[in-house]
Amino acid sequence: MTTDPALPDLGTDEIRLELHGLVAVVTIDRPRKLNSVTQEMSDALVVAMTWANDHDDVRAVILTGAGDRAFCAGSDIRTLDKYATPWQFRNREDYCDALRRLRKPLIAAVNGYAFGGGLETAMTCDIRIASETASFAAPEIKLGWIGGGGMSTFLAHSIGASNAAVMLMTGDPIDAARALTWGLVSEIVPPERLLPRARELAAVIASRPPIAAETAKANLRAAYNLPQEEAIRYERDLQTVTFATADADEGRAAFAEKRPATFHRR
Repeated sequence: MTTDPALPDLGTDEIRLELHGLVAVVTIDRPRKLNSVTQEMSDALVVAMTWANDHDDVRAVILTGAGDRAFCAGSDIRTLDKYATPWQFRNREDYCDALRRLRKPLIAAVNGYAFGGGLETAMTCDIRIASETASFAAPEIKLGWIGGGGMSTFLAHSIGASNAAVMLMTGDPIDAARALTWGLVSEIVPPERLLPRARELAAVIASRPPIAAETAKANLRAAYNLPQEEAIRYERDLQTVTFATADADEGRAAFAEKRPATFHRR
């Protein structure tokens, strides 16, 4: 681990932020409560993601949970009654919002339960890798409400409308094998391989030109939301922007000279 004095004070020890070379690792560290998130922890995730956005040497981020039982069980339900009105609850600062604002590639290393807001958290990430022991659920319906951090749109895009309906309308969990079959995760690995595999993938992404990697993320998000012809035009515009960077010049030069490229976010 790199000890970096620029790491921010998160205000809680239940969210941990580490820097490993060009990869930041954010750990939800409340295993005794299945890594359920309090408002203090949500605030810390906002700080961590803002720091990662602003820190040029961070080129990829891994998000995981502490322990071997849970990635994240969502918001701590016992803290929700503190909101005086439903409107105040609706306008709270939400950790999924902070994750969506992250420009850097974001990998979820799902090590156990990803339930409720934890499922939304995982789906907000660009890439999801799961332990063989992971499971996924949208259980809010069992308590009388539905998810509010992008649950329906992320599920529909990831696993299709019918499979999304099964999860949203029953609230029952699916295991890692089914999540892989449905396309909710990219791969499943033994528990002991989860973080090493996430770090391997993050290191590969971090070795790519950072402007191009962040632009690829922005372009993929646009592809979900734009009609096809508009999405293609937008992609062509973004390609032109990246083609004009010094990193693109370096990539072409390194290819011609048969040497490794060195990219500087320029």
